[in-house]
Amino acid sequence: MNITKSDLLGIAAKPAQYPEAGPPEIAFAGRSNVGKSSLLNLLTGRKALARVSGSPGKTRTINFYTVNDDAFRIVDLPGYGYAKVSKSVSASWGDMIEAYLKKRDTLVKVVLLADIRHAPSAQDIQMYDWLKSYGLDGIIAATKADKISRNALEKQIALIRKTLGAKDAVIVPVSALKRTGVKELLAEIELALTPGTPEEV
Repeated sequence: MNITKSDLLGIAAKPAQYPEAGPPEIAFAGRSNVGKSSLLNLLTGRKALARVSGSPGKTRTINFYTVNDDAFRIVDLPGYGYAKVSKSVSASWGDMIEAYLKKRDTLVKVVLLADIRHAPSAQDIQMYDWLKSYGLDGIIAATKADKISRNALEKQIALIRKTLGAKDAVIVPVSALKRTGVKELLAEIELALTPGTPEEV
């Protein structure tokens, strides 16, 4: 699959503000400094579709993007886990994400981003547990793969899999800087969007 066209469709902080339900949605979730905006820009071939912020934790909305003339949609969930925001703000983001996971019938899969250099955090584990409970798990993008050696790659992937309890998940190492992992991640997204097609594990 190739993404040839993508545009911002809507911005929401609560379900009443979601765009009208339409084609299937693939959401992206991860810590505020995990490189989510850079990855979305890489996948869509747009330099600034998702704004890369110099201030982690700045995104406080759910951003909806239409892809390939609304063949499907990409949903950018708020980054979580930034230490410099208040507990009340952090809790509100968690409520915002959970409401979307619960209420959006057109959501078919969530890609969880995890920094390949580190073990997943407690909030990463909580997020993946949420995804498993809603049947939305199965794809993990291990970001910043250019920051580690090839020898360390499999070790870190195994650490992510074990920490998250993601035994059967597909883990795709990606690097926005080196522009690697795009084809593999888009192939997994295409599988998730294809009704009746069993996902490769």
